[in-house]
Amino acid sequence: MALHFTSDTHFGDIGAINIRRRPFASLAEHDAALIARWNAVVAPDDEVWHLGDFGKGKVERLAAILGALNGCKHLVTGNIDTPALIALPGWASVQPYAELSLDGQRLVLCHYPFRSWNGEGKGALNLHGHSHGRLKPLRRQVDVGVDVWNYAPVALPALLQAVAGKRAPA
Repeated sequence: MALHFTSDTHFGDIGAINIRRRPFASLAEHDAALIARWNAVVAPDDEVWHLGDFGKGKVERLAAILGALNGCKHLVTGNIDTPALIALPGWASVQPYAELSLDGQRLVLCHYPFRSWNGEGKGALNLHGHSHGRLKPLRRQVDVGVDVWNYAPVALPALLQAVAGKRAPA
């Protein structure tokens, strides 16, 4: 089982194509490409933390998209995530903020980037979305949004390499 992070997929959101000039000719192409890229890197038994702004539109369509995505999916809510989206049965958990500790690495998860965060001085990483790659990150802070990571979730080892300066986001 691998652990992945992502944010700002904006499924069903026509404005998503213009956010960072996403390279898709239509919303249908956008959504299909993001589903395909997600499933290319996430296995059915993997775990994915989506850090908000999953999508907009009809809840039935968003439920179908959520069901088409591989992995056990957790949602850290973002600013466009509606109560109907949050209530979908495809989420393993839903919360506005989360802290994880994995193999001694503390992670602070929120849709919004923090200026400072719990455990920052003790090596905790802040993983976030919302900024679509437009913010210069602070030390030990990573934007996990699809605009930064080639429109796909990113695995924890790649994030740790990026923080260590050994790999730049795609």
